[in-house]
Amino acid sequence: MQAVTRRTWIDGEKIPPSGGCILVVNHVSHVDPLLTALFVWDHGRIPRYLAKSGLFRTKFVGTVLRSAGQIPVERLSRKALGAFDAAVEAVNSGECVVVYPEGTLTRDPGLWPMVGKSGAARIALATGAPVVPVAHWGAQDLLYPYSSRPRLFPRKHIRMKVGDPVDISDLGAKPVTAAVITETTERIMAAVTDLVAELRGEQPPAERFDPRKAGVSQIGNPNKKDRR
Repeated sequence: MQAVTRRTWIDGEKIPPSGGCILVVNHVSHVDPLLTALFVWDHGRIPRYLAKSGLFRTKFVGTVLRSAGQIPVERLSRKALGAFDAAVEAVNSGECVVVYPEGTLTRDPGLWPMVGKSGAARIALATGAPVVPVAHWGAQDLLYPYSSRPRLFPRKHIRMKVGDPVDISDLGAKPVTAAVITETTERIMAAVTDLVAELRGEQPPAERFDPRKAGVSQIGNPNKKDRR
């Protein structure tokens, strides 16, 4: 990554130097986990990923994730509960857990963060750990979503920025209801989106893209037609 990217790290000191924490990150490319890992390592923490199982089937990325003891998530299945328990245990043990709250690569046509899944919110409410938003921009120039051919040269500029912890203190004191989970998820996605907007120097869409409403698949490559 160092040979093919130029990196600008912004406010990395906002990552807690110790103790359990949850980093919530936007997702625009299959190389995101490698770039985020480099960023987190550069700021003194070892990242533990909660990542979709499909990433583990990608030859290079999957090898790296498995060797580092990361947590695969079988989306839309009961096996996701095991991933949730593992993530909660990791946070409670003082680890820095990285979550992509969208659950997959964004389906938004402009690559903005789309609506979030509930996993990050549930982990946050179960642990009470700091939820730290992280945004990056530039990975899509290195490997566009669902492309199999990276564009290595010229070197791509990757920018990554950390925000202040998401304030969910009022929600953590309430019973964990569907409404509380939804509001927690919304605050997380708003914080991540605001950071992405800062990096891009653009205004995000007024409404986050919802693949369900748009009839877009949330699993696999949405650009491939169903061959059945």
